[in-house]
Amino acid sequence: MVLTLHVVGLMCERRRRLGAVVLVGLALAGCSTSSVRAPIGERSHTVSSPATGVYVVRRGETLFSIAWQRGLDYRAVAAWNGIRSPYTIYPGQRLRLNPPPVTRTAKPSAPARAPTATTRATPAPAQSATPSARPPAKPVPAPQPAAAMGPPRWQWPAQGQILRSFDANVSGKRGISIGGTTGDRVRAAAAGQVVYAGSGLAGYGQLIIVKHNDTYLSAYGHNRTLLVKEGDVVRAGQVIAEMGHSGTNRTQLHFEIRQNGKSVDPLRYLPRRG
Repeated sequence: MVLTLHVVGLMCERRRRLGAVVLVGLALAGCSTSSVRAPIGERSHTVSSPATGVYVVRRGETLFSIAWQRGLDYRAVAAWNGIRSPYTIYPGQRLRLNPPPVTRTAKPSAPARAPTATTRATPAPAQSATPSARPPAKPVPAPQPAAAMGPPRWQWPAQGQILRSFDANVSGKRGISIGGTTGDRVRAAAAGQVVYAGSGLAGYGQLIIVKHNDTYLSAYGHNRTLLVKEGDVVRAGQVIAEMGHSGTNRTQLHFEIRQNGKSVDPLRYLPRRG
Protein backbone atom coordinates (compact mmCIF):
# COMPACT_ATOMS: atom_id res chain seq x y z
CA MET A 1 0.00 0.00 0.00
CA VAL A 2 2.80 2.38 0.93
CA LEU A 3 4.62 1.48 -2.29
CA THR A 4 1.49 2.19 -4.34
CA LEU A 5 1.05 5.62 -2.74
CA HIS A 6 4.71 6.41 -3.39
CA VAL A 7 4.34 5.48 -7.09
CA VAL A 8 1.18 7.58 -7.39
CA GLY A 9 3.01 10.48 -5.79
CA LEU A 10 5.87 10.20 -8.27
CA MET A 11 3.43 10.15 -11.18
CA CYS A 12 1.67 13.28 -9.89
CA GLU A 13 5.02 15.00 -9.44
CA ARG A 14 5.99 14.16 -13.04
CA ARG A 15 2.67 15.50 -14.31
CA ARG A 16 3.18 18.72 -12.40
CA ARG A 17 6.69 19.08 -13.87
CA LEU A 18 5.42 18.28 -17.35
CA GLY A 19 2.66 20.87 -16.96
CA ALA A 20 5.19 23.42 -15.80
CA VAL A 21 7.39 22.70 -18.81
CA VAL A 22 4.42 23.11 -21.14
CA LEU A 23 3.47 26.42 -19.51
CA VAL A 24 7.03 27.69 -19.79
CA GLY A 25 7.13 26.66 -23.43
CA LEU A 26 3.90 28.48 -24.15
CA ALA A 27 5.19 31.58 -22.36
CA LEU A 28 8.41 31.49 -24.37
CA ALA A 29 6.44 31.06 -27.56
CA GLY A 30 4.37 34.10 -26.67
CA CYS A 31 7.51 36.14 -25.96
CA SER A 32 9.06 34.92 -29.21
CA THR A 33 6.04 36.10 -31.20
CA SER A 34 6.06 39.57 -29.67
CA SER A 35 9.80 39.98 -30.21
CA VAL A 36 9.35 39.28 -33.92
CA ARG A 37 6.43 41.66 -34.38
CA ALA A 38 7.90 44.63 -32.48
CA PRO A 39 10.61 45.54 -35.01
CA ILE A 40 8.05 45.38 -37.81
CA GLY A 41 5.91 47.90 -36.00
CA GLU A 42 8.90 50.14 -35.32
CA ARG A 43 10.00 50.04 -38.95
CA SER A 44 6.53 50.98 -40.09
CA HIS A 45 6.73 54.15 -38.00
CA THR A 46 10.09 55.16 -39.47
CA VAL A 47 9.06 54.89 -43.11
CA SER A 48 8.90 58.41 -44.49
CA SER A 49 6.49 59.50 -47.15
CA PRO A 50 7.96 60.17 -50.60
CA ALA A 51 9.09 63.72 -51.32
CA THR A 52 6.41 65.73 -53.03
CA GLY A 53 8.74 68.35 -54.47
CA VAL A 54 6.43 71.10 -53.21
CA TYR A 55 7.66 73.79 -50.80
CA VAL A 56 5.52 76.19 -48.75
CA VAL A 57 7.03 79.67 -48.60
CA ARG A 58 7.74 81.06 -45.13
CA ARG A 59 7.83 84.70 -44.09
CA GLY A 60 11.09 86.45 -44.97
CA GLU A 61 12.07 84.05 -47.76
CA THR A 62 12.69 85.00 -51.36
CA LEU A 63 12.74 82.93 -54.52
CA PHE A 64 16.52 83.40 -54.57
CA SER A 65 17.05 82.16 -50.99
CA ILE A 66 14.84 79.10 -51.55
CA ALA A 67 16.67 78.17 -54.75
CA TRP A 68 20.06 78.90 -53.14
CA GLN A 69 19.52 76.60 -50.17
CA ARG A 70 18.61 73.72 -52.50
CA GLY A 71 21.30 74.30 -55.11
CA LEU A 72 18.78 75.20 -57.82
CA ASP A 73 18.84 77.86 -60.51
CA TYR A 74 16.34 80.54 -59.50
CA ARG A 75 15.31 80.92 -63.15
CA ALA A 76 14.35 77.25 -63.32
CA VAL A 77 12.27 77.50 -60.12
CA ALA A 78 10.57 80.59 -61.50
CA ALA A 79 9.80 78.84 -64.79
CA TRP A 80 8.41 75.72 -63.06
CA ASN A 81 5.99 77.94 -61.13
CA GLY A 82 5.11 80.50 -63.81
CA ILE A 83 6.70 83.37 -61.84
CA ARG A 84 7.99 86.37 -63.76
CA SER A 85 10.54 89.03 -62.88
CA PRO A 86 10.85 90.54 -60.26
CA TYR A 87 10.07 87.04 -58.85
CA THR A 88 7.74 88.12 -56.05
CA ILE A 89 6.52 85.32 -53.75
CA TYR A 90 4.29 85.30 -50.68
CA PRO A 91 4.15 83.45 -47.32
CA GLY A 92 2.05 80.33 -47.67
CA GLN A 93 2.59 80.09 -51.43
CA ARG A 94 3.32 76.56 -52.67
CA LEU A 95 6.31 76.26 -54.98
CA ARG A 96 7.24 73.34 -57.19
CA LEU A 97 10.92 72.46 -56.77
CA ASN A 98 11.22 70.11 -59.73
CA PRO A 99 10.15 70.20 -63.36
CA PRO A 100 6.46 69.57 -64.04
CA PRO A 101 5.62 66.25 -65.72
CA VAL A 102 5.81 66.25 -69.49
CA THR A 103 2.38 65.93 -71.09
CA ARG A 104 2.07 64.12 -74.39
CA THR A 105 0.52 66.15 -77.16
CA ALA A 106 -2.07 64.57 -79.41
CA LYS A 107 -0.95 63.70 -82.91
CA PRO A 108 -2.19 66.22 -85.49
CA SER A 109 -5.08 64.96 -87.54
CA ALA A 110 -4.69 64.41 -91.28
CA PRO A 111 -5.25 67.59 -93.31
CA ALA A 112 -8.67 67.93 -94.93
CA ARG A 113 -8.86 67.15 -98.63
CA ALA A 114 -9.49 69.99 -101.02
CA PRO A 115 -13.09 70.11 -102.29
CA THR A 116 -13.65 68.41 -105.63
CA ALA A 117 -15.57 69.86 -108.54
CA THR A 118 -18.71 68.01 -107.45
CA THR A 119 -18.35 69.03 -103.80
CA ARG A 120 -19.03 72.59 -102.77
CA ALA A 121 -16.83 73.97 -100.00
CA THR A 122 -18.72 75.00 -96.91
CA PRO A 123 -17.91 78.62 -96.07
CA ALA A 124 -16.26 79.20 -92.68
CA PRO A 125 -18.55 80.71 -90.07
CA ALA A 126 -18.06 84.40 -89.46
CA GLN A 127 -16.22 85.26 -86.28
CA SER A 128 -18.32 86.72 -83.53
CA ALA A 129 -17.72 90.33 -82.72
CA THR A 130 -18.51 89.66 -79.07
CA PRO A 131 -15.35 90.15 -76.97
CA SER A 132 -13.92 87.14 -75.10
CA ALA A 133 -15.26 86.49 -71.63
CA ARG A 134 -11.73 85.89 -70.24
CA PRO A 135 -10.61 88.60 -67.82
CA PRO A 136 -7.71 90.75 -69.00
CA ALA A 137 -4.28 89.61 -67.84
CA LYS A 138 -2.88 91.43 -64.83
CA PRO A 139 -0.11 93.82 -65.85
CA VAL A 140 3.35 92.55 -65.02
CA PRO A 141 4.93 94.78 -62.35
CA ALA A 142 7.90 96.80 -63.49
CA PRO A 143 11.17 95.12 -62.58
CA GLN A 144 13.38 96.56 -59.90
CA PRO A 145 16.53 98.40 -60.99
CA ALA A 146 18.57 95.84 -62.91
CA ALA A 147 22.02 94.87 -61.76
CA ALA A 148 24.97 95.15 -64.11
CA MET A 149 24.37 92.61 -66.85
CA GLY A 150 27.95 92.28 -68.07
CA PRO A 151 30.48 89.74 -66.77
CA PRO A 152 31.26 90.48 -63.10
CA ARG A 153 34.63 92.04 -62.34
CA TRP A 154 35.42 90.16 -59.15
CA GLN A 155 37.38 91.45 -56.17
CA TRP A 156 38.02 90.11 -52.69
CA PRO A 157 35.12 90.62 -50.24
CA ALA A 158 37.47 90.66 -47.19
CA GLN A 159 41.19 90.90 -46.50
CA GLY A 160 41.74 88.04 -44.01
CA GLN A 161 43.49 84.76 -44.64
CA ILE A 162 41.65 81.76 -46.07
CA LEU A 163 40.55 79.42 -43.28
CA ARG A 164 38.82 76.85 -45.46
CA SER A 165 39.11 76.31 -49.20
CA PHE A 166 36.45 75.15 -51.64
CA ASP A 167 35.57 71.44 -51.74
CA ALA A 168 33.01 70.29 -54.29
CA ASN A 169 32.66 66.93 -52.52
CA VAL A 170 31.47 68.40 -49.22
CA SER A 171 27.70 68.59 -48.86
CA GLY A 172 26.04 71.74 -47.59
CA LYS A 173 27.73 75.12 -47.94
CA ARG A 174 30.32 75.13 -50.73
CA GLY A 175 32.57 78.16 -50.70
CA ILE A 176 35.58 79.57 -48.87
CA SER A 177 35.94 80.90 -45.33
CA ILE A 178 37.94 84.11 -44.81
CA GLY A 179 39.18 84.97 -41.32
CA GLY A 180 39.17 88.35 -39.66
CA THR A 181 38.18 90.36 -36.62
CA THR A 182 34.63 91.05 -35.51
CA GLY A 183 33.48 94.26 -37.17
CA ASP A 184 35.82 94.02 -40.18
CA ARG A 185 34.33 95.36 -43.40
CA VAL A 186 32.67 92.97 -45.83
CA ARG A 187 32.52 94.30 -49.38
CA ALA A 188 30.50 93.33 -52.44
CA ALA A 189 32.73 91.18 -54.64
CA ALA A 190 31.16 92.68 -57.79
CA ALA A 191 28.42 95.11 -58.74
CA GLY A 192 24.90 93.78 -58.44
CA GLN A 193 21.57 93.84 -56.64
CA VAL A 194 20.78 92.44 -53.18
CA VAL A 195 18.18 89.70 -53.57
CA TYR A 196 18.29 88.39 -49.99
CA ALA A 197 19.33 89.84 -46.63
CA GLY A 198 18.45 88.01 -43.43
CA SER A 199 19.02 84.98 -41.22
CA GLY A 200 16.45 82.54 -42.60
CA LEU A 201 18.90 80.06 -44.15
CA ALA A 202 20.11 77.54 -41.58
CA GLY A 203 23.88 77.44 -41.12
CA TYR A 204 24.61 80.79 -42.77
CA GLY A 205 23.86 83.16 -39.91
CA GLN A 206 23.26 86.75 -41.07
CA LEU A 207 23.43 86.32 -44.84
CA ILE A 208 23.46 88.52 -47.95
CA ILE A 209 22.93 87.21 -51.48
CA VAL A 210 23.80 89.49 -54.42
CA LYS A 211 22.67 88.91 -58.01
CA HIS A 212 25.32 90.10 -60.49
CA ASN A 213 23.60 89.06 -63.71
CA ASP A 214 21.40 86.22 -64.95
CA THR A 215 24.27 83.77 -64.47
CA TYR A 216 26.11 84.68 -61.28
CA LEU A 217 25.12 85.13 -57.64
CA SER A 218 27.39 85.58 -54.63
CA ALA A 219 26.73 85.09 -50.91
CA TYR A 220 28.25 86.52 -47.71
CA GLY A 221 27.50 84.64 -44.49
CA HIS A 222 28.09 84.79 -40.69
CA ASN A 223 27.97 88.60 -40.55
CA ARG A 224 27.50 90.59 -37.36
CA THR A 225 25.59 93.43 -39.02
CA LEU A 226 23.95 93.77 -42.41
CA LEU A 227 24.30 97.24 -43.97
CA VAL A 228 22.10 96.69 -47.05
CA LYS A 229 18.59 95.39 -47.66
CA GLU A 230 16.78 93.48 -50.37
CA GLY A 231 16.46 95.50 -53.56
CA ASP A 232 19.53 97.67 -52.96
CA VAL A 233 21.87 98.07 -55.93
CA VAL A 234 25.50 97.86 -54.79
CA ARG A 235 28.81 98.79 -56.38
CA ALA A 236 31.85 96.54 -56.52
CA GLY A 237 33.80 97.10 -53.31
CA GLN A 238 30.89 98.73 -51.47
CA VAL A 239 30.75 97.85 -47.76
CA ILE A 240 27.63 95.71 -47.31
CA ALA A 241 28.16 94.12 -43.87
CA GLU A 242 30.37 93.77 -40.81
CA MET A 243 32.15 90.47 -40.22
CA GLY A 244 30.94 88.36 -37.30
CA HIS A 245 30.34 84.82 -36.13
CA SER A 246 26.59 84.38 -36.46
CA GLY A 247 25.92 80.71 -37.12
CA THR A 248 29.53 79.64 -36.47
CA ASN A 249 32.01 79.31 -33.59
CA ARG A 250 34.56 81.89 -34.74
CA THR A 251 34.68 85.19 -36.58
CA GLN A 252 34.81 84.62 -40.34
CA LEU A 253 33.19 85.40 -43.65
CA HIS A 254 31.68 82.53 -45.59
CA PHE A 255 31.82 83.49 -49.27
CA GLU A 256 30.22 81.62 -52.17
CA ILE A 257 29.78 82.10 -55.90
CA ARG A 258 27.02 80.29 -57.80
CA GLN A 259 26.96 79.92 -61.58
CA ASN A 260 23.54 78.97 -62.93
CA GLY A 261 22.61 77.76 -59.45
CA LYS A 262 25.71 75.56 -58.98
CA SER A 263 28.57 76.24 -56.57
CA VAL A 264 31.93 77.08 -58.12
CA ASP A 265 35.36 77.66 -56.58
CA PRO A 266 35.64 81.40 -55.79
CA LEU A 267 39.44 81.24 -56.13
CA ARG A 268 38.98 80.64 -59.87
CA TYR A 269 37.33 84.07 -60.14
CA LEU A 270 38.96 86.25 -57.49
CA PRO A 271 42.20 88.04 -58.46
CA ARG A 272 45.50 86.58 -57.22
CA ARG A 273 46.76 88.09 -54.04
CA GLY A 274 50.27 89.57 -54.11
